[in-house]
Amino acid sequence: MNAPQNPAAGSPASGPVLMKRATYAAVAVALALVLMKAGAFWLTGSVAMLGTLLDSLLDGTASLVNLFAVRFALEPADRDHRFGHGKAEALAGLGQSVFIFISAGYITYESASRLIAPEPLSRSLIGIAVTVVAIALTLALVAYQRKVVRETNSLAIEADSIHYRGDLLMNLSVIAALLLSGVFGLTWADPIFGFVIAGFIAWSALQIVRNAGDQLMDKEMSEEDRDRIKQVVAAHEEAIDMHDLRTRMSGANLFIQFHLELDGSLSLMKAHRITDDIEKEIEALFPGSEVLIHQDPAGLERVPKLLRT
Repeated sequence: MNAPQNPAAGSPASGPVLMKRATYAAVAVALALVLMKAGAFWLTGSVAMLGTLLDSLLDGTASLVNLFAVRFALEPADRDHRFGHGKAEALAGLGQSVFIFISAGYITYESASRLIAPEPLSRSLIGIAVTVVAIALTLALVAYQRKVVRETNSLAIEADSIHYRGDLLMNLSVIAALLLSGVFGLTWADPIFGFVIAGFIAWSALQIVRNAGDQLMDKEMSEEDRDRIKQVVAAHEEAIDMHDLRTRMSGANLFIQFHLELDGSLSLMKAHRITDDIEKEIEALFPGSEVLIHQDPAGLERVPKLLRT
């Protein structure tokens, strides 16, 4: 997943509700998956099934962490947190990545053990049936999460969605492993697919770490989106230039600030009106964003500081 750059075009007012519903849905689905996969692992003994069971356990833990992190992140700005609590999402993402790395390590260990000492699988058809049901539930959850991410640009929901998208691939791998090992007697297939699953989980964790780090380090928006902001200013006939454009994400909140260069002879009232117009255009382009513009007399930045008085 790439770091969120362009806030979605959904209604800002509906964002918090959608994010909370997405966390509730994720916890409910994770619980159902854990119960089903635990039964399937007990019946089949498949290490691939164990891998996807552990992943679902960690997904459930991460989704529960997300539930509380999102609720905290949606708290309005207060005296001690003037920019809100959005970075709680990034911190939750880092916490999730730790769980995911641990899961990948354990699956790798179990797969290596089974490769050295292969064990035949039993009742593989039951495991396949359970996995098909898990795929259907996961597809429904991922579709809903993608809708929420499009409308809210939530890093926490996106990180959660990465887990469950990974589950889809892992569940397909489990079906292949159960067929090859349980039906066709290829006992090496189960641990090999376990290695593949562990690698995919670890790769997903790296993406979450990168995206969370981008938010915590206040990474700028993409050049494409920065150019869109500049185009809004350039299109305004009374705006002469702009400089010091800075942007950053905090959870689902986007902050944009820059200096706007105007004719120095304009009245304060007119300069204020021009600035308000530009702010509204940018906020329409990036719904839910907070725009802060400082007005400068045109050319002031090019005048030596000692001559400005």
